[in-house]
Amino acid sequence: MVRVGFVLQVRPDRLDEYRAHHEAVWPEMLDALRRHGWGNYSLFLRPNGQLFGYVEVTGTFDDALAGMATEQVNARWQALMAPYFDGTAADTAMEELVEVFHLD
Repeated sequence: MVRVGFVLQVRPDRLDEYRAHHEAVWPEMLDALRRHGWGNYSLFLRPNGQLFGYVEVTGTFDDALAGMATEQVNARWQALMAPYFDGTAADTAMEELVEVFHLD
């Protein structure tokens, strides 16, 4: 298991819509994430649109992203989310953070 933190920038004028989509993530999207080793996945959003994500993946983060890239449901979800990130697919714009401390 690998812990991964990442940041993204959501358009500040679209925060309410972005939140609403995440209150009802498609069940088939959740299944695909689990199938590709995504666990303990959380997103945190600041009022200015800065988004921090945390996920624990089996294998590497690159493998987890590559697995999701094979899923049609992910392509549909990324297309739906792209306007919230100025037209960029979030899964290709994630800026992975370096872990500097972990209290085990």
